[in-house]
Amino acid sequence: MLTVPGVAEASASRLNRKCFCITLDRAELWAALDYEAGEPGFCEAFMASRPHLFSNVPVFLAASALDEMQRIVLAVEATAKLPAYREAVLSWAPEIAQRDFGPVGALMGYDFHLDDDGPKLIEVNTNAGGAFLNALLARAQKACCSEVDRALIGTRDDHFETSGIAMFKGEWRRQRGTGSPRRIAIVDDRPEEQYLYPEFVLARQLLLKHGIEAAIVDASELKYDSGRLRLDGDEIDLVYNRLVDFALDGPEHAALRAAYQDGAVVVTPNPHHHALLASKRNLTLLSDPAALEAFGLSRELRARLAGVPRTTLVTPDNSDTAWQSRKDMFFKSLSGHGSKAVYRGDKVTKGVWAEIARGGYVAQSFAAPGQRMIEIDGTPTPRKMDVRLYTYDGRMLLAAARLYQGQTTNFRTAGGGFAPVLAV
Repeated sequence: MLTVPGVAEASASRLNRKCFCITLDRAELWAALDYEAGEPGFCEAFMASRPHLFSNVPVFLAASALDEMQRIVLAVEATAKLPAYREAVLSWAPEIAQRDFGPVGALMGYDFHLDDDGPKLIEVNTNAGGAFLNALLARAQKACCSEVDRALIGTRDDHFETSGIAMFKGEWRRQRGTGSPRRIAIVDDRPEEQYLYPEFVLARQLLLKHGIEAAIVDASELKYDSGRLRLDGDEIDLVYNRLVDFALDGPEHAALRAAYQDGAVVVTPNPHHHALLASKRNLTLLSDPAALEAFGLSRELRARLAGVPRTTLVTPDNSDTAWQSRKDMFFKSLSGHGSKAVYRGDKVTKGVWAEIARGGYVAQSFAAPGQRMIEIDGTPTPRKMDVRLYTYDGRMLLAAARLYQGQTTNFRTAGGGFAPVLAV
């Protein structure tokens, strides 16, 4: 099919500004959540306290923009395979992250802002939340016009389900060689208290549906003895790791840490993946063309990584310079996760700056988020948006957006929340 450059981008921009139609069928989504969870009343119990988890509207993107995001992802993962790059990022990683057991990391999350210059990769996450919820959300959309109907075609298949199961089996074989995991633990701290707990239930039910025993587990309940990681006496073969203790340092994670270090259990994603792909300090290299060339990255892949905003390490020695240019920067803690300890430079207070100036932060050139207009009480209202690609081994499994208002993404904004991405 012949396409005209810029037409899809203009169409997506127009729809994001002027399409106020509610495409989410909430009754269908609620029923689907109850059904998939296998628990009548599941939605009522857990979603009532999450009124802004899902937006009523989709986000429209040009297919070419999604393609460009995927090319950036592939460039990042190609860089992570270069020996010189690996040596550099592992030099500041903890000891537990040094060993590669084989898996490549389940459900990586690549977060993008979209401005007039195209997609900008602002962050990489190893325990990216929301994939299972977004897969269900995409299938609960209804068309408001023929243009949206065409864009919805790709949301109606079982691609995520089949790819997700293949992903977990693939992670097992990368470490064990053959066979499949018999029992998987979905692990977090106090999982039932987590905001995205409903998706843990969806992940468990999906695994059960495909003949794999699965349980949602508080990490502190795991025991390690006789070379086996166990839950209530039953052996765990694979851990789907949703902890934000990326080095498994906490005392409540001692059993998981020991089993992981001994290779007694397959853990995905794991400390090695975080060190190679998701440490915020890595962005200082991924956004440095000279460093990438020195690592041996090809010119083509270096050009793709122009989509990573320039990022530098803040130290006591350069903090005065960073303060002077702060209005064009976002500051992110090296030990932070999600949207915690992230500050927009033009909003930062002197008290917060004193903490940043001590070090332990990166300064990232500001990349403006996209914008989606929605209607609230009949009034057109802007919402910021970012786009997350959920990937496995560099391949996109799902794309989703988050609509919000404020300095960083959140689920507290009226009309905000997860939104399906529809390609035009």
